[in-house]
Amino acid sequence: MRRSMGERYTEPGQVFVRPSGEIDMATADALGATITDALHRPGVREVVVDLADVRFLDSSGVRVLVHGVAVGGERGVPLRVENPQPVVARVLRITGVGPLLGLADGDAAGPPALRGWRGLD
Repeated sequence: MRRSMGERYTEPGQVFVRPSGEIDMATADALGATITDALHRPGVREVVVDLADVRFLDSSGVRVLVHGVAVGGERGVPLRVENPQPVVARVLRITGVGPLLGLADGDAAGPPALRGWRGLD
């Protein structure tokens, strides 16, 4: 199985989306639809995308997450990500979208000892 958009569960005003597998051009639209649905739920105050089970994220996945932030901003509903795996955190760091997605610089950076001399590896 390439992907799953995962379970969604709600705490008061908070919706969690937990995709798994690979988020790429073949699966990004499904994640985008899930995020859009979550952002339009009545009473939602925040959408959290838990990336703990995502082992690959390409530019189409980044696009979907950034679009989710934009849609959330229009609706007054923040969207943030949490728990990116190291390879996913690297993509978010290289593209510079980590802070936009609610990650502190350290959350998307990985351990300094594992980073290459340019800070990109």
